[in-house]
Amino acid sequence: MPLVLIGVNHKTCPLEIREKFFLQPTEKELLLAEFKNDPRVLAAIILSTCNRTEIYADLLDLDASIILKLVLTFKGLAQSPDLEHFLYVRHEKDVVAHFFSVVAGLDSMILGEKQILGQVKTAVSLSQERQILNRTLNILSNFAIETGKKVRRDTLIDCGGSSVSWAAVAKAQEILGSLEDKTVLVLGSGKMGSLAIQQLKNKGVKKIFVMNRTHEKAETLADECGAQAVPFWQIRDILEQSDVCICSTGAPHYLVDKDLIEQVMAARPARRLAAIDIAVPRNIDPLVAEVAGVKLVAVDDLAQTVQDSMNKRHTAVEQAEKIINLKMHEFYRALDKAAMYELMKESGVSKGACA
Repeated sequence: MPLVLIGVNHKTCPLEIREKFFLQPTEKELLLAEFKNDPRVLAAIILSTCNRTEIYADLLDLDASIILKLVLTFKGLAQSPDLEHFLYVRHEKDVVAHFFSVVAGLDSMILGEKQILGQVKTAVSLSQERQILNRTLNILSNFAIETGKKVRRDTLIDCGGSSVSWAAVAKAQEILGSLEDKTVLVLGSGKMGSLAIQQLKNKGVKKIFVMNRTHEKAETLADECGAQAVPFWQIRDILEQSDVCICSTGAPHYLVDKDLIEQVMAARPARRLAAIDIAVPRNIDPLVAEVAGVKLVAVDDLAQTVQDSMNKRHTAVEQAEKIINLKMHEFYRALDKAAMYELMKESGVSKGACA
């Protein structure tokens, strides 16, 4: 079982180098075909994301240079010490330990992130489709995915979130309690606004308004997320209906000022408003905090919410590593059992043939 791994990730090299090794879906298929045509490569899995490109392979021997040369040739890159400096190579048990850590989220840029589990499943499925996944890598990938699930199920490794958008929604929930019966206005249809809507949906919010200076952009995001686009000129009316306002536009000035909020709150004196500004420059005038019934939260106020979440994740690392060690032992036992079964099967066939 000469397992090897060769790769680059966010820890070993900058983005401009990772870009050189990044593989589009079609490129993965073509490179797997190259591997399949080389008799020295018994099986391979390609994992290529924005933060890493890694090739896991079962070879005839432990010479990882085979994989390196095929990848460099495929990507049209010249072999050089400067480029190879960013690469890491693992062998045998180090490959297994690394793969389990990756799938568990311990090797991610954001500790415990969930996307990597799905990305690994997709990578394994592609190798299966291209018929370059042998018994060893099949057992390895099954145990790795099982490990990733168990770490997330039994530890706090993916507790909470790490984005400002997640923190904004968490803070709104802290202020108002359950958000399921609340109405939310998201001001801004960029990436942070989109992420905020996803988090709101996760919290069960049924009524979400989306507002943007360019109404067409608000409509596009609303259609994608199941929200309702409203024109900017209706901001006062919509705020009167809203329990939460999350602002994340690129405007260089305040879009929500004290005078507007005073009018809004006068029309609904019995309801509170969580005004959460995650834009830089700020979209909400700081003086809004003086209006009765309003809780204003700025982007810097969310830093502690994110840090608290990440601290909980870090406390789970040791527990996750114990699970990985246990699963590694189970993997090798399963591999030995599979090898023994194959040996007995071959022996039985031979005896039958002699008879």
